[in-house]
Amino acid sequence: MFFVFVNFLRFHFPNGKPPPTITTETTMQRLEQVFDKMPNYECTRDNFQVIVQMCQVPQYWRLPLFMCTQLTPNGAVDGDKFLHFWRQMTSFCHDAASRFVFIMSRGDRTRPYILPEDFAHLIQDVVDTHPGLAFLKEAAEFHSRYVHTVIARIFYNVNRSWTGKITTAELRKSNLLDVIQLLEEEEDINQIMAYFSYEHFYVIYCKFWELDRDHDLYIDQQDLARHNDHALSSRMIERIFSGCVTRSPRRGNNNPMIQGPNGPKMSYTDFVWFLLAEEDKSHPTAIEYWFRCMDVDGDGVLSMYELEYFYEEQQHRMESLGIETLPFEDCLCQMLDMIKPATPGCVTLADLKRCKMTPIFYDTFFNLEKYMEHEQRDPFAQRENDDLSDWDRYAAQEYELLVAEEGGDTQG
Repeated sequence: MFFVFVNFLRFHFPNGKPPPTITTETTMQRLEQVFDKMPNYECTRDNFQVIVQMCQVPQYWRLPLFMCTQLTPNGAVDGDKFLHFWRQMTSFCHDAASRFVFIMSRGDRTRPYILPEDFAHLIQDVVDTHPGLAFLKEAAEFHSRYVHTVIARIFYNVNRSWTGKITTAELRKSNLLDVIQLLEEEEDINQIMAYFSYEHFYVIYCKFWELDRDHDLYIDQQDLARHNDHALSSRMIERIFSGCVTRSPRRGNNNPMIQGPNGPKMSYTDFVWFLLAEEDKSHPTAIEYWFRCMDVDGDGVLSMYELEYFYEEQQHRMESLGIETLPFEDCLCQMLDMIKPATPGCVTLADLKRCKMTPIFYDTFFNLEKYMEHEQRDPFAQRENDDLSDWDRYAAQEYELLVAEEGGDTQG
């Protein structure tokens, strides 16, 4: 009897393919040498950039990495603890995504994901040190607003599972790590339109400030109804505030909305998601956002009843303005011809993600102003800045308007 032993090569590496052992040991030796030169084998925050360079990670991983181990009474990193942390991490995290998650969770192997609050130190470091945000240093009251905006934008784009937890797999599929790397190469923060643009933050925050009349950082249904000159239908606003696309402000709270004197209230973070979804309905998260809102019974399908429910209010609004309207049956035929659902008579999320005309579909049912724009626009006309997303185009236009308004106010 013959036994054949086959050495199977391993092809699946959930935390990245392990580098050669010599690479890890070389880094460890270099780190030991750096700590040897520091008083008490400790590294202060001011000197920590040297450690970051030895670890060969992007510059703006700096503060999360600094906070990874318990600091000494002097507020410095203990060399022995850091070396232990680094060896532990590199023993099973072998690519940038898995290492970033491990660092952001402070080495908690029971938590292989990133929470929103984990980003606070990283983004505050960007505020404090990026040359493109030098003007913001004196305006400390805007720091937390900027930080929360960037975090909301990161989760809107990266957290495709809507869990409020960014996994390693989601991180790998996103461009977030590339954008964080770009921060140390690009001095103009507004050129980094993904997540960090100050101009984008300014547009979002000004839009929220206009609606938040009592400036408590929450808005209610009446406030949101004023957005874009009452463009959204009341039925859609009710759905947004129903909790289908909003998050609980407190863990363990079964009611996803804070209650105010006029009913439920929306947080600033939820408004960031709303505005991103409203101004770029072709984005995958936006398609899911509005589908959740229109799927009133939550069965995963937009029935003809649900479409009629939303279109009915659109019809009434157009009639009150003296605008000729299509009967629902004719509108439905147009929409189904456009979407071409796989199953006749019902529209699924997959149908809408496959269709290139999804923004027109959504605006037809709940955004009167944009519906009228679609009706008047030449579908074959070339759009300005065609390489930009709808969101980037909107943010650029709104920023110019806001700056022009401020200039006029100053002169006045």
